[in-house]
Amino acid sequence: MTGYASQEYNTSGGILLIELRSVNHRYLELQLKLDDNLRVFEAMVRELVQAKLGRGKVDCRLSLVRNTAAEGAPQLNHGVLQQIAENAKTAAQYFSHTQPVSMLEILQMPGVIAIDPLDTDALQSDLKTSLNNVLQDLIEAKAREGAKLKTIILARLQEIEQHVAKVKPMMPALVKQYQDKLTNKLNEASASNDDERVRQEMVLFAQRIDVDEELVRLTAHIEEVKRILNASAAAGKRLDFLMQEMNREANTLGSKSVAIETSQISMELKVLIEQMREQIQNIE
Repeated sequence: MTGYASQEYNTSGGILLIELRSVNHRYLELQLKLDDNLRVFEAMVRELVQAKLGRGKVDCRLSLVRNTAAEGAPQLNHGVLQQIAENAKTAAQYFSHTQPVSMLEILQMPGVIAIDPLDTDALQSDLKTSLNNVLQDLIEAKAREGAKLKTIILARLQEIEQHVAKVKPMMPALVKQYQDKLTNKLNEASASNDDERVRQEMVLFAQRIDVDEELVRLTAHIEEVKRILNASAAAGKRLDFLMQEMNREANTLGSKSVAIETSQISMELKVLIEQMREQIQNIE
């Protein structure tokens, strides 16, 4: 299921920004984007996410905004600057036409500006607590999305039940109409002494009128979908399989139809099943 959660946390190392996005997927596919300050914690972050989430395509972004005001003004590293100057002077002997390096480029070089090192132990503890909180927010967001999908699917199931309930009492009258029509055909065939045609018509009649089995299976599938929706385990794959089975029964009901009424109901069933299947693609 889809889900989104994000939080900002004030930590001893600065402001920690955590953002999680998740969409349905066959397995857990985790994409981590950590800034340089947090890259050392990648293994821990991956382990925490995998422990909380079983499936989904998850995008995890973490960054740390250092609190420079609390740490004091950045200081120039004179030793690094001296080394850069000496190297630039030596290199200039070989490249006489080289343009001077700009001061901005020098200040952006690694190590030129000295920043107090992070307290990695304290930051690790803050990160672990904060990430667990955001993961819980994501799980709750996915649960809310799941509840909405459950409501939609149950509404479609109710409509299917209504169609099935409508078909059952119609069948005796429809069978009687078809039987009368077939009897007239058989009488015509008997008058022509065409025994083979009589047998063919009887086989066709037996195949067409027997839809009780399909209706029973549809009812059983509906109850199984309800049971799975009310369970707490992962349900996406099982529900998808049941949609295939329900669609098979609806197709068979249409192919065996002996009246326009049952053909229309078969079409309505297939539309409802397809609507459920589209929603189920978002369920883990």
